[in-house]
Amino acid sequence: MKPKFYDALQMDPGILKRKITTCHTVWEKAYYWLAIAVRSLLIVAFAILFINLLSSIFGSENTPFAVALFCIMLGIRFVNFEYCIGDSLITLAASLCILILIPSVAAVIPSFFLIPLHFVSFFSLLYMTTQKPELGNGGLYGFAYIYLTGNPVTGDALIRRILLGLTGYLICGAILFFKHRNQHKTVRFHHVIQKFDLSSLTQLWQLRVALGTSLILSLGQIFHMERFMWMGFACASLLSEYPYSDNTSLRFRQRIWGVLAGSCIFYILYLILPANIQPLLGPLGGLCLGFCTDYRYKTAMNCLGALMLGTGLYGLHGAIILRIINTALGVIFGALFAAIFHRLVVLKIRPAVENP
Repeated sequence: MKPKFYDALQMDPGILKRKITTCHTVWEKAYYWLAIAVRSLLIVAFAILFINLLSSIFGSENTPFAVALFCIMLGIRFVNFEYCIGDSLITLAASLCILILIPSVAAVIPSFFLIPLHFVSFFSLLYMTTQKPELGNGGLYGFAYIYLTGNPVTGDALIRRILLGLTGYLICGAILFFKHRNQHKTVRFHHVIQKFDLSSLTQLWQLRVALGTSLILSLGQIFHMERFMWMGFACASLLSEYPYSDNTSLRFRQRIWGVLAGSCIFYILYLILPANIQPLLGPLGGLCLGFCTDYRYKTAMNCLGALMLGTGLYGLHGAIILRIINTALGVIFGALFAAIFHRLVVLKIRPAVENP
């Protein structure tokens, strides 16, 4: 029995595509393909409206934070923090404080303090929000942290970012309350702390992601590398794969392939499209992303929006070259770090790690 169209719009594209493979008629397949298309279109349209509205109120410097809030808002509808609503609301506030303040602090403190600052902040963010990495919260809040670290603000813009954070907290907190208030009523955050066990794969996963990402973000800032957050995204994508595995070769190849393909697609489209149409490449990438379930294709489509922004700063060729180089540096660092981490940490704590 087909779900109602509204219910189909709430489903992940992966679920909808699995339903398509089991359909027996062309009409059934068309029904689910239409759901995927409408779902993607609605998300992109709402994203444009939501982000542009907040940017117009709180300033264009805070557009990256508006993007992060939009992603958090979508995710929090379906995934909670795995403990009671009171502690979850406090956790949400603490997470937003980290996302607002730490990037600005990291931009001005001496280089010596960058690694411990990023590590403590990133690990705290993952530990508070990601008890089950398979549900995707780690990637969501990790993306927000890396993106905002690459787009810090100071002065009046920071004050506006704080006000935007309060607005985002009211929106996301309301969604969290109404969607999840009746779940995990007996679980408190201090129960989560009491269960901390570094020998568990979840805690090892959190430690690996936080430490590896912190190192590469710190290196990018210390050496004043352009668009260093692209290295952070690439590195984190390798380290955040779950279930935990020391073998990152597949994700390594997929990331490189995706960035090369996405850069080529962007280059061709940018050259053939009229100048007044070129800004639509960002939304086009978001629209196509709604059809993707494979990591390679998601990586390729993400390039469209990233390169559209980068082209305004570095020119077409400069942005593409920078994207490819930073991605390569990020995945190489991530693969090396994963191998070293597994040998020096995991095999010492868990001599026989097996993927669950």
